Formats: sequence, C-alpha cells, structure tokens
Amino acid sequence: MYLGGFFLAIQNLTLHPILGRIIEVLAIFVATFFVVKLITSLVECVIKIYWLNYHRDNSNLEQSIDALLPAIRVVIWLIGIIFLLDNLGFNISAVVASLGIGGVAVALASQGVLQDLFSYFSILLDRPFELGDFIIVGDYLGTVEYVGIKTTRLRSIDGEEIIIANTDLTSSRIRNYKRMQQRRVVFKFGVLYETNSEQLAKIPVLIENIINDTENATYDRAHFSGYGAYSLDFEIVYFIESNDYTIYMDAQQKINFKVKSEFAKHHIEFAYPTQVNYLNNLETNQNNGNGNKAVEIPL
Repeated sequence: MYLGGFFLAIQNLTLHPILGRIIEVLAIFVATFFVVKLITSLVECVIKIYWLNYHRDNSNLEQSIDALLPAIRVVIWLIGIIFLLDNLGFNISAVVASLGIGGVAVALASQGVLQDLFSYFSILLDRPFELGDFIIVGDYLGTVEYVGIKTTRLRSIDGEEIIIANTDLTSSRIRNYKRMQQRRVVFKFGVLYETNSEQLAKIPVLIENIINDTENATYDRAHFSGYGAYSLDFEIVYFIESNDYTIYMDAQQKINFKVKSEFAKHHIEFAYPTQVNYLNNLETNQNNGNGNKAVEIPL
C-alpha cells in the first residue's frame, strides 16, 4: 500500500526522464519482489493447512512437503523473474527461446541427474514407500532411511547401507512389507506311510486347534494334500495379523513345538527321506521259492 501511494505521488511530479525511468524500474523490482513473496507464502500456507487438517499424524508426509516447498518456491520465482523482465521491456520470447536451447544442451549433458530428480518428485507425490518402511527392490531389501534428490538409501538386515538411484526405484517393482496388514503363511510337512487312516484324520483337527491357540494367528485350512515319494503330505495355511516378521517367527515357532508335542502324544511320526531296496537271496530262493528281502535305508 505504501509503495502504491509513493508511486502514484511520484507520477504527479515532473521529473527528468532518466530519473523517472529509474524510479519506475525500482518500483517494478520492489513490487515484483513483494508479490512473489506473497504468492509463495500463500501457497505454503495452503499446503500446510491441508496437511494439518487431513494428515496431521503422518510425519512422513510432513517431510515430503518440506522437501517439495523449495521446488515450488523456485517455480514461483522463475515466473516472477519472467514477469519482471517483460515489464522492463525485454523480449521474453527471445529469452525463453535462448533458455530453451540452453536447456536442451544442459538436459542432454545431465540426463541421468534430471531423470533421478523427476523420479524424486514422483516418489514424493505418489509415495510408494515412506521413511521406516521395509521394502524389497529386485535383489535388495532393507528399511528406508533417506530419500534424496538423486538417491534413496536403505539399511539392510545385515546392517550395510544400500544406495539406489531414484530412477531405478521408480522403474522397478517394489514390495512394501510395512503396509502389509496380514501375512499369509503356508507350510508343509509329511508323515510316514505307515500312519493309519484314523491318525491321518486327526491331523487337520490337531493343527486347527494348535493355530487357534496361538497368539496373533488365524487358522485358514489344513489338508492332506497328496502322496509324496516317501511321505503322506499335508499343507497348512494360516494368517498372522501383523506385518512384524518377529511376531510371525514367534508364532511359527510355537506352532512347530506344539505340533511336535501333539504328534508324539498320538504316536504320529514325521517322515524322512528313505529308500527301500529289495535284495534277492539266491540260496533262500532255491530252498523256499522266494528270496526277496526288503531293506529300508535312510537317505
């Protein structure tokens, strides 16, 4: 307001053309500066209000917004500078054309960097993962610790830092285990062929009771799935109501201990790789007419 009043007051004075032009240029500079600052503040205010109202509990989104704001400021200032040059009488078309030619040269020279930069903005906006998420990218897996303009850093299970280019991330299939609400677990085992039908029928019931008594586990099914090379095979499916790998392993361990205990009570034995060889005794064959003898050899 003060700037506008001062500029209008100056217009009523009779000044030297050069002095008048200097004052006009200064007024355009100052006006552009304050307008750009005002627009920048308004945009930041709107974005932060949106975050406070809809995603206040999401600290990762706050980090994404803080990373995005500098880019927004740069864009607004570039528009402000173009507006300023236009008002100062420069040929904006020629300037933009020259910038375009220079931009092409720079883009060709820094193609990889620009690809990573655009991939960075894609990650911020699309958010396929966030800080603290456990992800698998190809042969690499780890917890996301940092998302930068060019690279993203993971902390692997073994402790080393894995640095992956953002372009590789956006062009790969990412498996995000942090967002897994429920873990489906399938495990199999086999029992001896000598197991009778009554014992086989008990196994699915025993498994169901064991899983139902296990914390964080939800039973799905247990079936006699088929006849193996040396065992009668069973397939069991259940769910873990958590994405925590340690909780899953604790539950699986309890199930394994309980299955071993219950099978011992019901005299059910697990199968192990074996091979049956039939030996022909020639002398016995001549005397008794049957010389076949079965020998079971563990593998």
